[in-house]
Amino acid sequence: MTPRILIPTQDMNGTEVADHFGRAPYFAVIDLDDNGTAIMMNVHPNTGEHSGGRGHAHDNVLQHNPIAVIVQGMGPRGIMNFQSHNVAVLRANSKSVQEIIHAYSQNELEELTEGCIDAHHK
Repeated sequence: MTPRILIPTQDMNGTEVADHFGRAPYFAVIDLDDNGTAIMMNVHPNTGEHSGGRGHAHDNVLQHNPIAVIVQGMGPRGIMNFQSHNVAVLRANSKSVQEIIHAYSQNELEELTEGCIDAHHK
């Protein structure tokens, strides 16, 4: 199975990381080769309730079978949900998706263990 990571993005081209997972307009789903090089990227709209859709984004994206999600920020429920599905939640170290893919391939990203304190529903 090809390793797959998921990154919330601000744009449909999948270039800029969104500030908060659940409110991201899009999600970049990136397949990697054995060296951690991106071999395919598909960008999908966020269909979660924060974007006018249904359900929680963290539940909706599990259909893409990522082994890791890489974020600037995420609420505690999202972190717990991914952890319960054995999906790593890592902290982005850049706003550039390409830089994050490189950092991931070099094992330079840290685990995100605490959710955003301002993550609540309005």
